[in-house]
Amino acid sequence: MAVSRRVVLTALTGATLTGCQASPGTAPGPARPPGGAAPVASARVAAVRRTAAGPTLPSRARTVARYAGVEPHAWGMSVPGVTTGLPGGRELLALTFDACGGPGGSGYDAGLIGFLRATRVPATLFLNARWIAANPARFGQLAADPLFEIANHGTAHRPLSVTGRAAYGITGTRDAGEVYDEVEGTATGLTRLLGHRPRFFRSGTAHYDDVATRIVADLGHRVAGFTVNGDAGATLTAAQVRAQVESAPPGAIVIAHMNHPGHGTADGIAAAVPPLLASGRRFVRLSDVLK
Repeated sequence: MAVSRRVVLTALTGATLTGCQASPGTAPGPARPPGGAAPVASARVAAVRRTAAGPTLPSRARTVARYAGVEPHAWGMSVPGVTTGLPGGRELLALTFDACGGPGGSGYDAGLIGFLRATRVPATLFLNARWIAANPARFGQLAADPLFEIANHGTAHRPLSVTGRAAYGITGTRDAGEVYDEVEGTATGLTRLLGHRPRFFRSGTAHYDDVATRIVADLGHRVAGFTVNGDAGATLTAAQVRAQVESAPPGAIVIAHMNHPGHGTADGIAAAVPPLLASGRRFVRLSDVLK
């Protein structure tokens, strides 16, 4: 799949391209849906949702109306609506890699991806709109490779909240409309680029409240959390990454990052995978076991 920058930008059309890390305590502003228009579902977007996702998904206006006045009761990385493990066999293990985008976050770990390809280890890749816009050719190559599954990592890389809750100094979405924009801004663009709607969503920082996860479900996504933090935001050494991944329990989802080449992630994954394979562990994409 050869994807030009023009094609990617047309598909994402206006998806927020601000920095990966907002200033502590400040919101990066409402993320607008594709087209840069006011955050209202257009007829074209609605048509994309109908053809690619089956039943028509709720509009922004309907989402805002449905959740008006609904207060969240939980906040964090493991709240109702977040999947943090895999069902079934003891041998299963899912590697998932985030690409956050923005200044300092739009790199591409060719060593990591090359290792996965060489060993035929599948993975689910959570891509942010800004990373896709910065890496159109690499996106096209990844999307065309059946070893990988492309998933939604949001539009402006924000924690998902209806009250503006922050995580790691990044202010979250402030209401149901902003939750919708953060999810749907990239979902619609990916649907145009892939020809089908992505099945999984992970927010920036992987933090949510329980109202936000309900909205994600309404939009036809499954929220993918994790069991093991494989690289702590690409800050761990290779030895630490190896230890984290090798410690993964049965049915684990491992989170790591594919946008920081030169850090410890690639070498740590390369060291951890062979002994896991030798022990009988089987690597899967999320869609292979989560329906």
